[in-house]
Amino acid sequence: MSDKLHREDAADGVTVLSLNRAPVNALNPQYLKEIEEALADINGDDSVRALVLTSGLKVLSAGMDLKEAIAFSDSDQTAVVDGLNDTYTRLYSLSKPVITAANGAAIAGGLFFILAADYTVASERGKFGLTEARVGVNFPVAPLEIARAALGPAALRQIMLGGNLIGAAAAREMGMVDEVTSPDEVMPRALAVARDYAAIPPKTYASIKAQMREKVLTTINTVLADGSDPTRNGWYSEETRGAMTAMLEAATKK
Repeated sequence: MSDKLHREDAADGVTVLSLNRAPVNALNPQYLKEIEEALADINGDDSVRALVLTSGLKVLSAGMDLKEAIAFSDSDQTAVVDGLNDTYTRLYSLSKPVITAANGAAIAGGLFFILAADYTVASERGKFGLTEARVGVNFPVAPLEIARAALGPAALRQIMLGGNLIGAAAAREMGMVDEVTSPDEVMPRALAVARDYAAIPPKTYASIKAQMREKVLTTINTVLADGSDPTRNGWYSEETRGAMTAMLEAATKK
């Protein structure tokens, strides 16, 4: 495991996996692969009864690295789409309880560390949203189906089509996160929830979770197997680089 990820085994069968790619845990194909492999290792470790997923930085994840992504070739675009599909399918299908400690913002691709979890404790200072529309890209199949399953129709429409960020209280009201607390209490609460979930018989938990998520995972895996996800054949449109440039310019003015 690289220095961009940190795994620590806590008490009572709880493992903590911290994202640590400074400054904002931006996602690229290589980092997504590292995360997916770490999740696979954790899922195969019988000593782990629950996972707390968090960040060692001030944000959970700001999503794709736009400064890097603006120059992506077609093959780079395919690689990041594959990374998003593989990583979030892995997270969503993890047989163990996944508790996300959202200690800061979770934006665009970074929001799926919340949407694919089983329970999320969020900082009251956090900002959350799916800004893909604002940067000119649509959704690969795994993130799309996970969002559909995690959010109600009205919330999905507002978050995906509006592309704006919302605060923690609004995210809680939408059902995006499960509880909101002070920044100092995010990790203690997440650990407490993880220990509670870890006490559930693991095979029973895994079986119920698989029942709940079977239809979503079947849809994802069918599309991945038959190659019908259109985002794999050139993710960017003629609008994308201009939208990314505008987003980067707006960020520098803040």
